[in-house]
Amino acid sequence: MNPVPLPTIHLFPVLDQLLIELLKSLSPDDWSRPTVAKLWTVKDIAAHLLHGNVRTISSRQSFTGDTPPMINSYQDLVNFLNEQNAIWVKAMKQVSPDLLIQLLETTGTQFTDELALLDTFGVAKYAVAWAGEEQSANWFHIAREYTEKWHHQQQIRDAVNKPGIMHRELFYPCIATFMYALPHTYRNVQAPDNTLIEIAIESEAGGNWYLQKGRDKWGFVTKNNKVADSKVIIKPDIAWKLFTKAITPEIGIQNSILAGNRQLGEKIFDTIAVMA
Repeated sequence: MNPVPLPTIHLFPVLDQLLIELLKSLSPDDWSRPTVAKLWTVKDIAAHLLHGNVRTISSRQSFTGDTPPMINSYQDLVNFLNEQNAIWVKAMKQVSPDLLIQLLETTGTQFTDELALLDTFGVAKYAVAWAGEEQSANWFHIAREYTEKWHHQQQIRDAVNKPGIMHRELFYPCIATFMYALPHTYRNVQAPDNTLIEIAIESEAGGNWYLQKGRDKWGFVTKNNKVADSKVIIKPDIAWKLFTKAITPEIGIQNSILAGNRQLGEKIFDTIAVMA
């Protein structure tokens, strides 16, 4: 049996437990604090996390709600998802924080159980569009769901000044999944074959990735003796905010280190690994 390229399913219960502990520790004022998710408060993000649980559980029960409109483009899909998210968050404003926590506790386990039933290398119901894929394997779909759980919880922690989930066990799988967006980001970037870009996420929680221009497309390669034509070093707290559109590319560049071909390296800061 082939190993899973990026296993994450075992981490969902860990994240969920940390989320519940976090939410139970919040003061009444904390729930209304603004977050890097712009229009959403802490409570809104918690409601959004519940939405993800409920939507997945219902979908596995062959219920999808209203028939979506015709989706003809990536932007159509983004607009549809944004509308659905806004409707849910608005409705959940009538739900108390205590009830919200109870619902997250109840649905979190069901959500993980549903993902665990998927054929790891089977075709996912929904492709990972931000990576440019029209068809994705379930392991990638599960990793995408992990990044959703991780970065929304981190948004809450960031807003209430609670210790983050930035250690290797939980942060690395998230940032490693985000990296799958890079070949799609560079799809239209022209460069000589074998041009190499090194992306380094600082600290023991991060790592190094090597993006190389092939004959027809960009793709990841293992570390080799070639000196990178461009190297970008990004702090972990900048990286997750950048890839989830919580900060602008300009802020990301200002807070990072670029060496070699700067123009080539700056393209990394256009990467978005969420549906936005």
